[in-house]
Amino acid sequence: MTTLMPKMNPQAASEEDFRLRLRRWADAKALPPIHVEKWLALREPGRTRLLETAETLKMHAGQCIAALDLLDEIAVREGRAIDEILDRPALRRIVTSGGSGPGRARALLDELRTARYPRLAHAAEQLAKEVAALKLPPGIKVILPRELGSDEIRVQIISHGSAQMKELLAYLAAKGGALVRLAAMLAGSDGRLFEPE
Repeated sequence: MTTLMPKMNPQAASEEDFRLRLRRWADAKALPPIHVEKWLALREPGRTRLLETAETLKMHAGQCIAALDLLDEIAVREGRAIDEILDRPALRRIVTSGGSGPGRARALLDELRTARYPRLAHAAEQLAKEVAALKLPPGIKVILPRELGSDEIRVQIISHGSAQMKELLAYLAAKGGALVRLAAMLAGSDGRLFEPE
């Protein structure tokens, strides 16, 4: 006697397939359940596109959590769906380009942060221009804080001998005023850095 299996709705089968695929991926990456639930709450096709992106880029759990949060914030702010955001040319280029998956995942997150915080991206560009305008010699490096997360500026001097050290210190002293202005920009005390264009 043959037992007939009930036919499953294709949409329900697809939903179950996605859930299983996501849970397998989440288990392998130790993604906390709260973030799995947040992911499952996303609408299609965005949640599947995000999973494909995460798989392609071999994202770590932390990178996925950050991507989920940034995508959610961008979607709310711009009134766009997740798949529309992931379909932006800059993001598609990152996903389809060569290189290591985790490196491309970092680049994707940087691009998402730029989209989420456009004024911050503008500020970082302005600071990079200011540093470039200093025309520092190879032995002096100005290091800005990652993602402008503080007002700390580091100046690194790499010298080969006392004569070069003396020369680099003199150059640095001559650029002291410009470095102080750079620090004021970063601290926001000059009011120019975060001005809208």
